[in-house]
Amino acid sequence: QRRNMPESKKLKVSLLDYGAGNVRSVRNAIRANGYEIEDIVNPSQIESAEVIIFPGVGAFGTAMQKLEELGFTDALKKYLSDHKRPYLGICLGMQTLFESSEEGHGFKGLGVIPGDVVKFDDTKMSVPHIGWNGRSVHQPDSPVLKYIEPEKEVYFVHSFYAPITKKNADWVLTSTTYSDQRFISAIQKGNVVATQFHPEKSGQVGLDILKGFLEAVGNGTLDNSNSSAIDTSSIESKSTTLVKRVVVALDVRSNDHGDLVVTKGDQYDVRENEKEGVTGRGGVRNLGKPVSLAQRYYDEGADEIAFLNITSFRQGVIEDMPMLQVLEESSKKIFVPLTVGGGIRAYKDPASGKEYSALEVAARYFRAGADKISIGSDAVHAAEGLIAAGKKTGTTSIETISEVYGAQAVVVSIDPKRVYVSSPESVENKNHVVVKLREGQYGPDGEQYCWYQCTVKGGREARDICAVTVSKNCEELGAGEIMLNCIDMDGQCSGYDLDLMNAVSNAVKIPVIASSGAGKPKHFSEVFQETKVEAALAAGMFHRKEVEISEVKNHLTESNIPARST
Repeated sequence: QRRNMPESKKLKVSLLDYGAGNVRSVRNAIRANGYEIEDIVNPSQIESAEVIIFPGVGAFGTAMQKLEELGFTDALKKYLSDHKRPYLGICLGMQTLFESSEEGHGFKGLGVIPGDVVKFDDTKMSVPHIGWNGRSVHQPDSPVLKYIEPEKEVYFVHSFYAPITKKNADWVLTSTTYSDQRFISAIQKGNVVATQFHPEKSGQVGLDILKGFLEAVGNGTLDNSNSSAIDTSSIESKSTTLVKRVVVALDVRSNDHGDLVVTKGDQYDVRENEKEGVTGRGGVRNLGKPVSLAQRYYDEGADEIAFLNITSFRQGVIEDMPMLQVLEESSKKIFVPLTVGGGIRAYKDPASGKEYSALEVAARYFRAGADKISIGSDAVHAAEGLIAAGKKTGTTSIETISEVYGAQAVVVSIDPKRVYVSSPESVENKNHVVVKLREGQYGPDGEQYCWYQCTVKGGREARDICAVTVSKNCEELGAGEIMLNCIDMDGQCSGYDLDLMNAVSNAVKIPVIASSGAGKPKHFSEVFQETKVEAALAAGMFHRKEVEISEVKNHLTESNIPARST
């Protein structure tokens, strides 16, 4: 039994950061609770640690390979062997406690908990499981849960899960259901705790979970939870619900004076125009500073925040320090998922001649505080390449990033525009998926059909490939989510393109985020009721304070659509 530490704030947290994914947010969440951090850089530090937090991010096989290379595997097994040493694993930090994973590529787990990690069945649900879901509590006296209300949702992002079995039922702290599949969402036995969800991305609820854990470590009460009392017959008693996400996007670019500002396009034109009383070449619309706006949206209850750098890093992300600083500053006080996009591709620095891979560019984002990266133009080119070659090469940005960080870390952002046609037969390229438009959405000459032509370079260049085809091919390459925009609807505040959303969400097995066109709370309920999208994104209506996030959440609740309570 650990000695009591009356002044718990003197506890030093040993962080096992093996170099993958966004660990900055975990650091910030620990510091937000008032604790110091020491990085584990050699195996001897594991033995002497007061408490270890392992924020595993990425793919199981990659993580176990890295732990083995660093010499941490045996030291961790010893540390965890009698369940008396304080440990908190997060996401992959929980999965690696099991014996194996279908994502393991031959690498075994630490074998602390009986059982294997398996993949969700994508014939029954969208995979990955992304978003805010609830928890059924099976050890209510655990001090880890001391400061949180049972009904509050937490944030998940994973494709693989640990099933409950008779052999591991006494480990189950909480369980969660996704579709009809129940899985372990948190474990505790003695002083060993782990969560499948991300406390550092679960807002105040997540911060309070960390508070309960670290406080209990400090005062020696962490193992005051009776895991042997779990009634396994009651585990199937209660289902939880994955809520619909409200995402806020911040389109970030430099204005004419070189300042980094949040702007908003009107069909992708970000300059003020005659609608705003400006003649000639207007300036870039300045709707605020990125960090302060993001903080406002976090405080108001946004479920996710997306920074989209629409200047596309013409100098390359490695040199784009202001945007990296925006991420670093934002992650200090914002504890919901952050997505960042713009210029994520391989490129050569024109000044030095040094070449950077897309994986290296993404790594800079993740280390700066991003949870997910959004790939735009490069995804269209990757889809075109897959069709031309007839097979995957393993070298595209989507493939290389998802291999290391997991599919859930890769979002594909698609910018299509309508090409109206009189009939499906009139389209020469038979790879294009032609969509029947609903009444009120017909073309200028009464056309009742269209196909959605993908664009690159911020909508400036059209390609001969449709949005459905790009989505399906990017899914095959390893993307975990689609951010689906529509140039025709952008800035119009008349609602999402429901026909486009249906066409893509019915064609893929990964989650889809609806984007472009929101202007009223009812636009959110419409897209959730009439399509299969799991999240909806808006920008301008929030920036201009025409609609509050709380109004959208309240409207969804009144419409019997599950939304996260804040």
